[in-house]
Amino acid sequence: MTDYGHDLLFGSFITPANAAPHHVVALAQASEAAGLDLVTFQDHPYQPAFLDTWTLLSYVAARTERVHLAGNVLNLPLRQPAVLARAVASLDLLSGGRVELGLGAGGFWDPIVAMGGDRLTPGESLRALHEAIDVIRGIWDTEGSGRLVVDGRHHRVNGAKRGPAPAHGVAIWVGGLKPRMLRLIGEQADGWLPSLAYLTGPGQIDESNAVIDAAAASVGRDPRQVRRLLNVGGSTAGPQREWAERLATLALEHGISAFIATGDDADLVRAFGEEVAPATRDLVGAERNRRGTPTAPPGAGRAGAR
Repeated sequence: MTDYGHDLLFGSFITPANAAPHHVVALAQASEAAGLDLVTFQDHPYQPAFLDTWTLLSYVAARTERVHLAGNVLNLPLRQPAVLARAVASLDLLSGGRVELGLGAGGFWDPIVAMGGDRLTPGESLRALHEAIDVIRGIWDTEGSGRLVVDGRHHRVNGAKRGPAPAHGVAIWVGGLKPRMLRLIGEQADGWLPSLAYLTGPGQIDESNAVIDAAAASVGRDPRQVRRLLNVGGSTAGPQREWAERLATLALEHGISAFIATGDDADLVRAFGEEVAPATRDLVGAERNRRGTPTAPPGAGRAGAR
């Protein structure tokens, strides 16, 4: 039984299809209207049927007012980290602190190489992600001493000027399932962002949480500093109360505190935001009050949506 005490977040996971770009934007606006906290988009820069995710995030930021935005997750092998850091900080400043950073180490190597990226082994991609997070955080750290130097094997900066700083503490949420990636998340990241479809069940969530917790503790971090997010399949079929009960169990027993519904359906977005999210919050809040669950430390998971 694990509950890290984070505030609950709810979001949408929208396909950035370029066949109907304004429908994609409308779904993001519908997510905000339904009261969701997050709007996220997958990022496959080699996919010609998709809009460029970073351009889309920037456009949607200008067409919304409250909701937070993130890639789910951004393709690091095709996005240079120092430039990405400045792009994230710039959009966060322009949007009033509404950007979070989802990162992925890459996986579809043939199209990545076709677009000019390097083919990396699993170990190399893990090291590249570690270096990239150091670069990104270093660029954001405008109070750091001197210019930034990161002498990495895959990502390096040699005397880069720091800044700008984001408007708020941008969360770095990392997607991944293997033990070495989970250890990196525990040591460096603000959140773990897997998809339920790729997990074998709650048992794998618990096992993964244990790896993340041990890695966090090994470097002197409170494991509650790492938010646990989850992409969940969405459907308007069946009672919404049952969906809320399943999500409440994932929160109270397995530590998940952010639920992102996949699907490009306006009715799904409305039901998730207006019915499922409030019911889940009520169930989790009542049980936490009964248990006396301590809240996560300030800034844990760096979620600023609520």
